[in-house]
Amino acid sequence: MSRFSSLLIVASLGLSTLVHAAPGDELVRPIQDRWAEIKYRQPENKQADLYKELAEQAHQLSSKNPNLAAALIWEGIVVSSEAGARGGLGGLSLAKDARALLEESLKLDEKALNASAYTSLATLYAKVPRWPIGFGDKEKAETMFKKSLMANPDGIDPNFFYGEYLIDQDRVTEGRSYLEKALAASPRPGRELADQGRKEEIRALLKKTEKAGY
Repeated sequence: MSRFSSLLIVASLGLSTLVHAAPGDELVRPIQDRWAEIKYRQPENKQADLYKELAEQAHQLSSKNPNLAAALIWEGIVVSSEAGARGGLGGLSLAKDARALLEESLKLDEKALNASAYTSLATLYAKVPRWPIGFGDKEKAETMFKKSLMANPDGIDPNFFYGEYLIDQDRVTEGRSYLEKALAASPRPGRELADQGRKEEIRALLKKTEKAGY
């Protein structure tokens, strides 16, 4: 369970880009900005409750905009972040809620926010424990990572999370190549804090693999 908790803190995701603004992007901007502030500027022992507050705001937004996939995606991202911060059985329950939100967003628009719902779902399937404890499924994760990369091949998040997944699967050389691609991704206007924090994570993981002799 501890591994599930620590991994999901990283997992979710700031997974959208606003380079080409689409309808609804501005509506979710306050949610994604606050998410980045919590993840990268708040102490870990305070993050769970802060994510819970933000999840309530995200739910209000998605309820007022039931046909807006971006709102559901960001609600799912925040809920999955709370899942990682809490860990344990409570975290697993929240992870299931996040999965349902992300799956609902796909019914509305698979391409919303550069198909970031696939990236978020892939990460959940990769990091949640398998049955009978949870719903983890490495094969589903791989399939969804590939869908996210088809939609956003140069994006920082799909390349980072797929690279991390590959390293977890002992495919380290392959994983490092995706991390390096993520590190070279173009900046996302309005996502400076998220980009900075993500790149620190990428460098840390690359350094960890170097120490392991890869």
